[in-house]
Amino acid sequence: MQALRIDKWLWAARFFKTRSLASEEIGKNRVQINGQDAKASREVKAGDTVRIRQAQVERTVVVKGISAARGPAPVAQLLYEETPESIQARSVAAERNRLAREPALSIEQGRPTKRDRRQIERTWDDRWSAGID
Repeated sequence: MQALRIDKWLWAARFFKTRSLASEEIGKNRVQINGQDAKASREVKAGDTVRIRQAQVERTVVVKGISAARGPAPVAQLLYEETPESIQARSVAAERNRLAREPALSIEQGRPTKRDRRQIERTWDDRWSAGID
């Protein structure tokens, strides 16, 4: 086998769980082959460079092998080799996410917690509404 559809290859290399997910991501222009946006039917062969964007992570891999069958993860990892620049960029992004501030801490307003609710109830005493009588 010399070449294979990119959606099948991405599925076999375990970048996506299903072929349909791979096709959707390709349709959203999140996969490029040799610097060009790919279509699901585009064929990939050994030596091609594939850029894949998943969430905030962008990977650049070089195709080393072709397989139409999805196998175990150690076999799937033999189908590609990630570039050193891609590995470094992923580690920098992971470190940045690890050191980033928790998004929930920026919320000042919103639904009260159980503790807040009890505090509100204590301040209301016996009144049945928030309006001033």
